[in-house]
Parts: sequence; C-alpha cells; structure tokens
Amino acid sequence: MVRSLWTAATGMIAQQTNLDTIANNLANVNTQGFKTQVNEFKTLLYQTLQTKTTTANGEQKPTSAQVGLGTRNSAITTIFKTGNMLASESDTAFAIDGKGFFAVRGADGNTYYTRDGNFVFSLASNGNMLANADGLPVLDTNGRPIILDQRYVVSEVTVTGDGLLCYPDEKNNPQPMGIRIGVFQFNNPNGLERLASSLYNQTAASGQPINEATNNDVEKSKILQNYLEGSNVQVVDEMVNMIVAQRAYELNSKAITTSDEMLQQANNLKR
Repeated sequence: MVRSLWTAATGMIAQQTNLDTIANNLANVNTQGFKTQVNEFKTLLYQTLQTKTTTANGEQKPTSAQVGLGTRNSAITTIFKTGNMLASESDTAFAIDGKGFFAVRGADGNTYYTRDGNFVFSLASNGNMLANADGLPVLDTNGRPIILDQRYVVSEVTVTGDGLLCYPDEKNNPQPMGIRIGVFQFNNPNGLERLASSLYNQTAASGQPINEATNNDVEKSKILQNYLEGSNVQVVDEMVNMIVAQRAYELNSKAITTSDEMLQQANNLKR
C-alpha cells in the first residue's frame, strides 16, 4: 500500500507537467510561428516480487510477478507542422512555406532561429536594418545583418519566393539587389533548444544549420511576402488533451486516497 502511494504520486506529478504543457500551448494559440508541444511518458523501474510463480498443485507458471513503480515525463516534443498562413498588410511580414527557419543575431552576438517572420525596417547607423519585433537584426544567407542604404525607399522593396530582395528600376520593374534573406534547416529540429520570443538555439542534438542557399540536397522553402505563419495549436485537440490529463490526475489522486483508507483500516485492526 505504501508502494501504491508513491506510484500514484508519480502519476500526479507527470500529469501536472502535462497540464502545464497543454496550458502553454493554449496560451500561445495566437503567437506567430509558435509550435505545439506534446508530453511523452515512460515507465519507472519494475520491482520483481517473485521470479517463479506456481499453481496450487506446484506447477510452474510461465510468468513472474512484477509491480511497476510509476511513471515520469521522458520528453516534451515539439510538433513542427506548418501553421496557417495569415494575410498581412505589412510589406515586411514573411512566412516560410517549408522546413526552414529565419536567422537573427542576438544581443549576445549568437545566432538564433525563428519561424516568426514579423519583421520591420529600423534605423541603423549606416542605413535601414531589417529586424524582428525585438529589434534583433535578421541575417542574410552569409550570416550578415540585412542593411539597406538611405537611398532606398524601404516601402518599395519586394521579396521573391527564394528570399531575394528586389527594388524597382526607372521602369518600375523589380530588380534583384544581391541580398537574400537567410533560410536554414536542421536535420533534427526537435533537438533545438526553445527560448523566449519564438526563438530557437542550435544544440548538438539538432546538428549544424543547413543553409538552403548553398545546399542543394535539401528541399527548398518558399518565402511568402505579406503573410505570417500562425500558431499550429489546435484548440479542440488541446481541450481534449486537457480533459484526459485532468481525469488521469483525478484517478491518481483517488488511488492515493484509497491507499490511505486501506492503511487506516489496517491500523485499526489492533483496536
């Protein structure tokens, strides 16, 4: 009975983490570029009570007697399914149709990756710099910030499907400017470290970033101007998952209550 108390407690702890993950998904249902997270569980060690079991006649049974010691969270997996494409009136709103990520330069000088393409042009010392909503510079295919001279009117800049920045000539025909927005892929995106503001950091598990502009062995992503990628959270699915998590939490709580009542009855047998 004491074992059942600890086993049910592990279930309550695991379901609490599961509920926290579901709540975070629902909280970010309107966050641009947000990706759903899913809890994964694994069993704890099994305690062997009896290696050989026999019938009343002394005949051996083919199975042993083992009792599990509960469960725990083994991982929280990110589902990198593409979210809905939302139309935007901003000329610096970009969505990625594919497996790629935009790259931005953090305040610490490191490179981070994101699916949130809600960019703006901000004033820099030597021109207008393309940056995200937090002011971090967006990087091109060479890993450098995208900065345009003051002679360019940023409202007239267009971007092709492969990320090339174009500016109209004297005949109002868009001409490539020789700058391409960097798009990068990872062999294992689930290995990326999730940070705040929809940013991801590469790790040893994710592998090195693959530059789509220089690698022909990957499926190219397409950049859509005047669109933003919405969250891929499915509210109905998350509500169902929440109900299941609540029921599992209640069942583990009931197991603790039942074990406590049985212990109380055992103690009262002396009286």
